[in-house]
Amino acid sequence: MAERTALAGARVVLPSGIVESGVVTVADGRIVSAGPDAADAAGGGDRVDLAGHWVVPGFVDLHVHGGGGASFSSGTAEESLRAIATHRRHGTTTMLASTVTGDLDEVARQAHALSELVEQGELAGVHFEGPFISPHRCGAHEPTLLRDPDPADVRKLVDAARGTAKMMTLAPELPGGLDSVRLLVEAGVIAAVGHTDSTYDATREAIEAGASVATHLFNAMPSLLHRAPGPVAALLEDERITVELINDGTHLHPATLELAFHRAGADRVAFITDAMGAAGMEDGIFPLGPMKVEVKDGVARISDGPTAGSIAGSTLTLDQVFRRAVTIDGLSVEQTVRALSATPARVLGLSDRVGSIEPGKDADLVVLDEHFALVGVMRRGAWVVRPTTG
Repeated sequence: MAERTALAGARVVLPSGIVESGVVTVADGRIVSAGPDAADAAGGGDRVDLAGHWVVPGFVDLHVHGGGGASFSSGTAEESLRAIATHRRHGTTTMLASTVTGDLDEVARQAHALSELVEQGELAGVHFEGPFISPHRCGAHEPTLLRDPDPADVRKLVDAARGTAKMMTLAPELPGGLDSVRLLVEAGVIAAVGHTDSTYDATREAIEAGASVATHLFNAMPSLLHRAPGPVAALLEDERITVELINDGTHLHPATLELAFHRAGADRVAFITDAMGAAGMEDGIFPLGPMKVEVKDGVARISDGPTAGSIAGSTLTLDQVFRRAVTIDGLSVEQTVRALSATPARVLGLSDRVGSIEPGKDADLVVLDEHFALVGVMRRGAWVVRPTTG
């Protein structure tokens, strides 16, 4: 890569709005300048003509279990790096590694292994999804391995991650739930409400205790009912909560997504993949922690056991989410950028480095064509996918 690179002529999505025929100049892994007047900033460096394209910030995924046939729950660097590489090629330049329910010692081992990749800068942190979730809303988690969120067990997993634990999903109505939420907040870990059978009032208690994220809102929780609004209403109405949404057309009806998005707004919605190992792969059989998953027509479901038929995460990549949000759901490009980049970056406390195109931030950029198909990805100033534009 040249010392300086200029991405020129594209529609550039900045926090202040869309710049037509803009230029983003990159050097030493950082954004040097961005806007309509930066055209000469590249000097004699590499200039990439992107007329007719979009340049948007790299995507940030709060919730991903794997991809490319690999799973973070393997606890091996080889598989984890394969999953990371798969999602990077699809525009996700920052991601958490999500675990699934397993034996407590095994999940602790996985967290320790993943923490090394966080320290190397490959991951932004570890997200524990389970085992502290409701047996009535376990979804694709092994029911026999679920347990109540005893604060001592919660602390064991947080400690195993050696300072890299970023988020934990739990059901706050279970014994020890509220104490565990408080423990997580004190430890600087995001407490997320999910896989829960909680009531409206119990969810409000969890929010007051410090919970700040709704894990894949609507999925694996009671439905919104007129006399029993349950966790959905409590999570949607509170300005302190960021709601995860899986926008694949399977997990949520478009009308449900519209309801949530327009109630919470782009500043409180984080689009996620919840992807398992089948992301970026053909249909087939894949592991998800101790479970087996069959992917058919791109939809992942548990293949056997007491939860057979349950949707098991997704096969999504975030570039697919972007395209669907704009071309099918009718969201604006700016709204979609916030939900895919700026909002999740804020949730992770990384807004000073990623999530928007601004001077001084990491040069994490995605190039899309006029139809919003991904054609280029840059991470920290280096091309992961170099665009070919003619």
